[in-house]
Amino acid sequence: MTDNYEDIIGMEHPTSIRHHRMSMSERAAQFAPFTALSGYDAMLEEQIRNTIESYDLIEESQ
Repeated sequence: MTDNYEDIIGMEHPTSIRHHRMSMSERAAQFAPFTALSGYDAMLEEQIRNTIESYDLIEESQ
């Protein structure tokens, strides 16, 4: 399997003429979590709260 990559294993990493090299923090920001749907987290938390309240009411009535 290593024979497949013998020709490129010692090559230097290509550098772009157009773009500067990113810092580690810039690269990390590329993979940082983000909120794709604004307000979704709040709606989900509200739904969870309502569900927990419903279960509490059921337990109290038994």
